[in-house]
Amino acid sequence: MSDTLPSIRKSKRLLELFFSLDRTFCFLFYQSKISSLRMSMDTFFVSHGSPTLSIDDTLPARPFLQSWRSQVLQAAPKAILVVSGHWDTSSPSVNVVSGPNETIYDFYGFPKPMYQLKYSAPGAPEVAKKVKELLEKSGFGHVKEDKNRGLDHGAWVPLMLMYPEANIPVCQLSVQGKRDAIYHYNMGKALAPLREEGVLIIGSGNATHNLRSIGPDGGPIAKWALDFDTWLKDSLLNGRYDDVNNYEEKAPCARMSHPWPDHFYPLHVALGAAGEKAKAELIHHSWTNCTISYASYRFTTGE
Repeated sequence: MSDTLPSIRKSKRLLELFFSLDRTFCFLFYQSKISSLRMSMDTFFVSHGSPTLSIDDTLPARPFLQSWRSQVLQAAPKAILVVSGHWDTSSPSVNVVSGPNETIYDFYGFPKPMYQLKYSAPGAPEVAKKVKELLEKSGFGHVKEDKNRGLDHGAWVPLMLMYPEANIPVCQLSVQGKRDAIYHYNMGKALAPLREEGVLIIGSGNATHNLRSIGPDGGPIAKWALDFDTWLKDSLLNGRYDDVNNYEEKAPCARMSHPWPDHFYPLHVALGAAGEKAKAELIHHSWTNCTISYASYRFTTGE
């Protein structure tokens, strides 16, 4: 009997150790699953409208963006990739900035306080290089690394309202205005893996963008702008993404709404990055100057 007691005690300790390790493994496995679920990001298209969004409290889009973290996206991204309509290049370019981003004032004749605003978010060089890698592997050719460019107002104006602390790393990717919407949709598809790494992909442009045809604030919405904006909403919410990718043939008043496509292509990138099973949600809608739609969309991944 005395010989069996040590064996029993040893077996008991082994069982206790086994169950302890088993509980630890289950806990770590559960935590890793939760972390991976939390890490994957939806993508967004934000209509940034006029640069005066940075200072004008009367613009309805301003409180929408200020409530971003409480009402739209509570999870904090690890980094942000902005595809802005204000950076148009012949081939894809990313800004690879190691220190703080410079604030680019790419607008003219606006109130002086706007030129004193700063948004010095840190650069995201690792994300930028991953963008380059993903695009080049997907057949987009050489992607230029721009190590001097900061953030244009298509990036910093909405971001200063969404993330005012400017403590999340940010990089930008250019659009190619001489290419088509399908090209930009496929660009987004190539960038989809970034979502799983906690990178927030934002397309920043406008649902309608014809600055030569703007009117006074408070005036009636121009029919051509309303027709295009309504078509876009219906197409996105009903999953007619092929129509959106072929908007020049499918949409009413397409050329009038977007004489140049640079402010529309960011939507296609964001849509493509969310995947073929993405679900679109209208998260904000307002108008200024009779023709400028601030319609903004969330693309929830369907994977």
